[in-house]
Amino acid sequence: MLGQRGRRLGRDTGARTALFRSLAAALLREERVRTTEAKAKEVKKVADRLIDLALQNDLHARRQAARLVTDRAVLRRLFETVAPRYQKGRGGYIRIVRTGVRRGDGAPMALLELVK
Repeated sequence: MLGQRGRRLGRDTGARTALFRSLAAALLREERVRTTEAKAKEVKKVADRLIDLALQNDLHARRQAARLVTDRAVLRRLFETVAPRYQKGRGGYIRIVRTGVRRGDGAPMALLELVK
């Protein structure tokens, strides 16, 4: 167990990466996503890193972000709309709001949203 970071979420590496990519892209596109609390905590790390890259606003940062966000429209939105909002601040781009439990299986749910 030494050296293990993050949650596995019952998925292998490829599926977990795909999950983080799609949730991060949805968050940047829609500005709020409802998901489980565990997924929200993990996706927050990925999305914060993407916003940090967008704040650098150079070609290398754009290419690094493009490795995770494959949708060009979302990538453009990240660099042109989302990142300029956070020019002054240092972190704290994303908020996790707990919303109760899911009716079907009792999983704790959360709302993952960009801070205005």
